[in-house]
Amino acid sequence: MNLPPEEQLERIRQHTVDLIPEEELLEKLRSGRPLRVKYGVDPTGPDIHLGHAVPLRKLRLFQNLGHLAVLIIGDFTGLIGDPSGRNEGRPQLTREQVERNAAGYQEQAFKVLDPEKTEVHYNSEWLDALTPEQIVRLCATHTVAQLLAREDFAKRYQDQQPIGLHELLYPLIQGYDSVAINADVELGATEQKFNLLTGRELQRLGLFGPSQEPQVIITFPILVGTDGVKRMGKSVGNYIGITEPPDEMFGKIMSIPDEVMEQYFELCTDYKDQDRRLVEHMKAGTANPRDVKFRLAHEIVEMYHGHEAALAAQRFERVFSGARQQTREDYEAVAEEVAIPDDLRGKPVWISTALVKLGLARSRGEAARLIKGGGVYLDERRLSDPQEEVELKAGMLVRVGKRRVARLVS
Repeated sequence: MNLPPEEQLERIRQHTVDLIPEEELLEKLRSGRPLRVKYGVDPTGPDIHLGHAVPLRKLRLFQNLGHLAVLIIGDFTGLIGDPSGRNEGRPQLTREQVERNAAGYQEQAFKVLDPEKTEVHYNSEWLDALTPEQIVRLCATHTVAQLLAREDFAKRYQDQQPIGLHELLYPLIQGYDSVAINADVELGATEQKFNLLTGRELQRLGLFGPSQEPQVIITFPILVGTDGVKRMGKSVGNYIGITEPPDEMFGKIMSIPDEVMEQYFELCTDYKDQDRRLVEHMKAGTANPRDVKFRLAHEIVEMYHGHEAALAAQRFERVFSGARQQTREDYEAVAEEVAIPDDLRGKPVWISTALVKLGLARSRGEAARLIKGGGVYLDERRLSDPQEEVELKAGMLVRVGKRRVARLVS
């Protein structure tokens, strides 16, 4: 997409909150060189969700405009935990937990980004190498007063909530990422503005080498979660993962409150003119919010899973959202075909193990929780014992939770 700098700036500006400073970004765009555009995500959970996808989609726009995306997976900063916007400290994760969470991040991010125009780094590459002397010099760039002036820290301090010393280090450590990769632009949520500005300041100071041209920072509105109140987050459990099965993704979107639909259209879709008109009609009371939400869910599922998957998920939602009792024919109509693994053929196996092998649960622990919670059916029978031995046969229906139905095939 070969556009003049002014047109690039206009597209970049859409659906952003801060662009600091805008004149510097225009100057960088006028230079004609590909910009290094940074976005970092801490693997505090296993899934990239729609909240992460807001800056990722803007990062893809930069790629389409001819620039380079630099994705930072915060395997080091994830050990600290970003305190931005929080009224209490995060639980500390171990290195093993962070690495386990990070394992699928790159693959998930590439559902949005062009891998050919993406540079991926784990920030332990440079943060593990910092010496104690360098960390002391890094800390000397800011005062305690500056850090406590942050709205989140200030509120916690006023409310006499504990603030760990490691939390005060986070913006400095995260800001150093921008120095390490020589970022031209950094993207993040509005609550991360302090962190992003810290990176800009550290580039200007040139602590451990020559000073760099400071990055421009771009912030975005915070996407609320499925509860319609709190920000979408892994720790809150109100998120929609971009690799969740289409049926689950569709159903979660259908569960969001009507009043946040417009935000989801703006931040999670391309928000076409037809979508705007639908939202306007809904506000005026001339369009059914449920119909508008169906369109929203279809567009988001199609974006991450394709048109056919979105249609199938829509059919699933129509079948299971009514008040009537579902029949086997209903389940048959929406079931996905799942092949019985060779090592499970013709012999009894624990149902918890079977669910994992069939790809219907991530772990035996998760499978056990689903079974004990009464959410697993084999044909018409609800299972209750994770260690019950079953023999899988072609034609069986396995239901897991409200939205996963599998028809076993040989």
